[in-house]
Amino acid sequence: MEISREPQASKQKGTSMKSALLVLLLLLIVGLTASAQCVGLDSSGNNLLLGKYYFRHVVYIVGDNAGDLSRAIALYGNINFGGDGTYTITGSSIFDTNAGVAQNFTASGTYSISSTGYGYISSAVTGNVDCIYGLVANGIFVGSSTETQIGYNDLFIAAQLSSPAPSNATFRGPYSVAYMNFAGTVLNNYDALFQLNPDGNGNLGTVNFTGYIGSSGTTPFNLSQSSVKYFFSNGAAVVTFPIASTAAITGQEYLYFSPDGNFVFGGAPNGFDMLVGVRPGSSPALSGLYYQAGLESDESTLGSGFATLDTFYGSFSANAGTIVGHQRFTTGFSSAPLGFTYRGAYAVNANGTYDDSVTSTRYIVGPSGAVRIGFGLGPFLGITVAVQAPGLSGPGVFLNPAGVVNAASSAPFTAGIVRGEFITLYGVNLAPNVQTASTAPFPPALNGVQVLINGKPAPLYFVSPTQISAIVPFGTTTATAQIQVINNGVSSNIVTTFVNQTSPGVFTVPPGGVGQAAALHPDFSLVTTARPAQIGETIAVYLTGLGDVTPAVPDGALGPSNPPSLTTNNITAFVGGKMATVTYAGLAPQLAGLYQVNITIPAGVSAGDNALDISGPDSYTTESVIPVGAGSASTPAANQPAVRRPVRKQ
Repeated sequence: MEISREPQASKQKGTSMKSALLVLLLLLIVGLTASAQCVGLDSSGNNLLLGKYYFRHVVYIVGDNAGDLSRAIALYGNINFGGDGTYTITGSSIFDTNAGVAQNFTASGTYSISSTGYGYISSAVTGNVDCIYGLVANGIFVGSSTETQIGYNDLFIAAQLSSPAPSNATFRGPYSVAYMNFAGTVLNNYDALFQLNPDGNGNLGTVNFTGYIGSSGTTPFNLSQSSVKYFFSNGAAVVTFPIASTAAITGQEYLYFSPDGNFVFGGAPNGFDMLVGVRPGSSPALSGLYYQAGLESDESTLGSGFATLDTFYGSFSANAGTIVGHQRFTTGFSSAPLGFTYRGAYAVNANGTYDDSVTSTRYIVGPSGAVRIGFGLGPFLGITVAVQAPGLSGPGVFLNPAGVVNAASSAPFTAGIVRGEFITLYGVNLAPNVQTASTAPFPPALNGVQVLINGKPAPLYFVSPTQISAIVPFGTTTATAQIQVINNGVSSNIVTTFVNQTSPGVFTVPPGGVGQAAALHPDFSLVTTARPAQIGETIAVYLTGLGDVTPAVPDGALGPSNPPSLTTNNITAFVGGKMATVTYAGLAPQLAGLYQVNITIPAGVSAGDNALDISGPDSYTTESVIPVGAGSASTPAANQPAVRRPVRKQ
């Protein structure tokens, strides 16, 4: 059978502690839109997305308050990126519930990729009205149309076709594969994990599935398919599962491969599923910066009559068992995207697997940590894929394009920047030596160094050859911002980043964003394990990234006391999953470059370290913790339901 097209057929204070507090918080820093037009960062990395790729794009439209789908679309086949910001889709197919059968598909569109591999592809599914934002590394692009105003969720994966193309003989196992299928109703949504063991001769033998169905909650199912076979056409595999089943793969699945053959993805020609797989190998370590995307269905709320679908893209940094990550995600109940920053923990087993109990996900890491896939454990169904980012370097004064991060939380670069935010810049040859600003307001130049954001000097607190701490000017009102370092007359490369309303980052002790929040009791002493916060007590938390304030203040100046400068964005907080009363949100009075949020510890919080979550209109962070004691300081706040992750908005 000749397959020519796809293959074809078939996430206020007094002044007594002011000086000491300023030193503490600034040391922590150093220690570590809705338009149809696509908004790109820059096109300096268009050559990173070049040539012929196989791709699969699945689109889901939620049609009722339960989260059931009213329409689904799968577009798949080959896409050719020209390197000049244009692409063409030929020899491909589209399967739409509105049509009922797969149809031939051709299209053209635009794309723009920055030097990090971060950018967009215009969506062929919506006639280039929407934009698939994502990232490319090592010949793999992952992304999602999070900014859509049409109202849908989607996941897009593409991989460059290698030369020579994969064939029967090169397809040899084992592969671990994560699979998800939306069957129209949330009760029937399911995911599965299985192994493929191709023998290089077209045989897969018996394939065993372990998975979860929405209606079954945490109870897994186990099924087997025997006599599974495959063949290749034009570098893509066609796998046939012969046994009909209501909760396993039936019929044909098309598999596409990464250039090294260690990653596979795909789905059915007449279905709306998606699968991702990785070939386990030697040295399955997880380390460094990763680009990620995924689709998830939170079925834990089925008892309340609904489940929440979300899709996302973003990045995370993995280091010595700790993950600090960012997801730009949107849900089936809201077209408003949200920036989500979080912490995680991992310990990769010798076979490349590890479980994350917080996210209810099982992960499998591929050879040398190049790719990680994820499979949702019921009732949190879903699949994820993460690709290790390439190393970035350059001559002279070099600002790492992926090295612009929140100074408090260390949230990775895809989180963007915010007006008034303390940011940390990483690179090489950024300054002649180390110097720290001695007084406020912080100066626009320090040690002969400037940081220009959209051409305007940013206030500087700290400079060194490899790291700079700066404050984003409040006048940064564009959708994207260009950042450049000037080291005694020598200019760096220009780095472009998105500008958001908020991106909260809580300072921690020790610094880095993961650990106990930098927070004070009413007597100005630090909240610690030895002296924890108490239920009913109001504490002051210090952070950055809360955005615009009123009355306005000069960039880098001390926060005013009378009147204080309050955030214009609504800021909310949770402690241990319980909503906390916010009594103040604004610039920290008589401190430079810092925000302060006063929160009252709510009732129902357990003794010990509790997650501290801070939310703005377009962001949510859950990285730091607050130690809470067993006592009570005053009348407790009303009990609130726990939150796993901000997903459903109504």
